[in-house]
Amino acid sequence: MKRTKINLLLKLETTPGEVLVKGWVRTKRDSKKFSFMEINDGSCLKNIQVIANDDLENYPDIQTITTGTSVSVTGKLSASPGKGQKWEIQADQIEIINIAPESYPLQKKRHTDEFLRTIAHLRPRTNKYGAAFRLRSEMAFAIHKFYREKGFRYLTTPLITGSDCEGAGEMFRVTSLDPKMIEQQGKMDFKTDFFGRESSLTVSGQLSAEMFALALGDVYTFGPTFRAENSNTSRHAAEFWMLEPEMAFCDLKQNMDNAEELVKTLVRHAMDECPEDMALFSNFVDKSLPKRMDILLNTEFARVSYTQAIDILKHSKKTFDFKVDYGTDLQSEHERYLAEQYFKKPVFLTDYPKQIKPFYMRMNEDGKTVAAVDLLVPRIGELIGGSQREERLEVLEKRMKEMGLPMENYWWYLDSRKFGSVPHSGFGMGFERFLMMLTGISNIRDVIPFPRTPGSIDF
Repeated sequence: MKRTKINLLLKLETTPGEVLVKGWVRTKRDSKKFSFMEINDGSCLKNIQVIANDDLENYPDIQTITTGTSVSVTGKLSASPGKGQKWEIQADQIEIINIAPESYPLQKKRHTDEFLRTIAHLRPRTNKYGAAFRLRSEMAFAIHKFYREKGFRYLTTPLITGSDCEGAGEMFRVTSLDPKMIEQQGKMDFKTDFFGRESSLTVSGQLSAEMFALALGDVYTFGPTFRAENSNTSRHAAEFWMLEPEMAFCDLKQNMDNAEELVKTLVRHAMDECPEDMALFSNFVDKSLPKRMDILLNTEFARVSYTQAIDILKHSKKTFDFKVDYGTDLQSEHERYLAEQYFKKPVFLTDYPKQIKPFYMRMNEDGKTVAAVDLLVPRIGELIGGSQREERLEVLEKRMKEMGLPMENYWWYLDSRKFGSVPHSGFGMGFERFLMMLTGISNIRDVIPFPRTPGSIDF
């Protein structure tokens, strides 16, 4: 008999009779005449109840089943007289696949997030983390669906790169050089390295995506990126996923329009396709989630300039830990004040001073600001960062020289401005930050299956 997943069983309107399910025991209650078991197979939040009568051939073995044990159950799917459950299985046969010992750490009690991070290989079996990673899977699908329906082409950009997109220098070095040889010579000779020059793990696929946007029109890349930033905050990880659309013949306004439509579409998809998992987060993680989801779906995002935002912050009555000054990057507390307390909804900030933004952003007519945009959302702060790209070769070269970038490393990028350059725009959205916004989970470590943070490389 073919196995049926529990999420499909629970949707049935009529019983097909005998069914086969396989999963893990969440709870079990025994008596002399029968045992009740709650089985979960990871396909949905809900368990299905299995009733095992004492006339089963291996009933003494069934009574030894513990929490976490894997089982295969064949039996009749019947209407359940119990509250809150439509179906149950009257077992005809129960095969014990693997007995979990009493030391199984996920017993029926509440576990802290800190403890569960130490057993990241087991935490997907809990309600909260099972829901979080089902949502992660569904949101990845929804991203591909959104851009496919808009005619975008999906691009896989290199994870190993010889250029620093952001210019921050916080990159993981990639090398095949023998550490013992480096120690003996007292230096790293990159000319003898695998690529013949210094190389790193990518911080962004943007520069590559620009090349393809200038050929295929509209593209997006969605994959892992890396930052060697020694930060232990709840919003930073060394390895995380970025969505980066890049659009030819697109200005800053159209860029913001795409970002706003994307966020609204993804939230709606989560509400429609994952109602049980979303309800878990609303009921047990963050009770203010429904209100925030309503704001995301049903209000137009605000749009103001960086200059206006600085003025708002300076005239607010709130005391900030970090001083607000024109020409400096906003801190998380500033971003959250704007989104949570002043506008009380997502807000796009545009036209940042050129000195705090990367070389590729288009210079505005004032010669002081660039056509940059950040989307700030309640609870998270910055969710999206993007810009209209500098399509004018002479302006781009001047900016790169001002910032001391090695022009020879970007010869191919500059080529694109020589041969049929056009206005184009794009942005990057941190996938994990989006998931934090969607679930109310407050630590990025809890929306990544196996988080990579300073000093942590387990699993």
